[in-house]
Amino acid sequence: MRLPRPLGTDAPATCEVPQFPPVWVRGGRYQLQRLVRHRGRAIAAGLAVTAAALVAAGPRAATEPHRAERARGHPVTAPVRRHAGVDVVTAPVRIADAATVRLLRPGDHVDVIAAEDASAGGVARVLARGVRVTGVPEPVDGGGESGALVVLSVPRATAARLVGASATARLAVTLC
Repeated sequence: MRLPRPLGTDAPATCEVPQFPPVWVRGGRYQLQRLVRHRGRAIAAGLAVTAAALVAAGPRAATEPHRAERARGHPVTAPVRRHAGVDVVTAPVRIADAATVRLLRPGDHVDVIAAEDASAGGVARVLARGVRVTGVPEPVDGGGESGALVVLSVPRATAARLVGASATARLAVTLC
């Protein structure tokens, strides 16, 4: 049986570290100087980008009017047509087919078509294109009139055409 040895006696003998010249990383000596030299360029580029971003997002000029109707939220799929310089009025229009009117919701865009009596050799013609539905009133019980009422936002001249055509023809709508 072997007797245990004292601790540390089973380690190899120490030896002296040989002398060698220090190891230098190539170019490492000048990296700090190069960083200091190019720091001014990096700061100048950062300031230029910041100034451009501030100019792009800055306040409007005093001559530009403030527009409260700016679009917010998700963009629409098709641009909304605006009638420049035209008075827009709301016109109640009686549509011949009440079931079609029940499909409409405020904000929908419709074409209004006048269909004259076929026995008189009448033809169908488009009275208004892409007009906005502003309201769909509930039908009144006991109303002897046929069809249903829809409220449209149209230019003043178009409103006059709609009223004139509703006296002689049956009006219909198609969703745009």
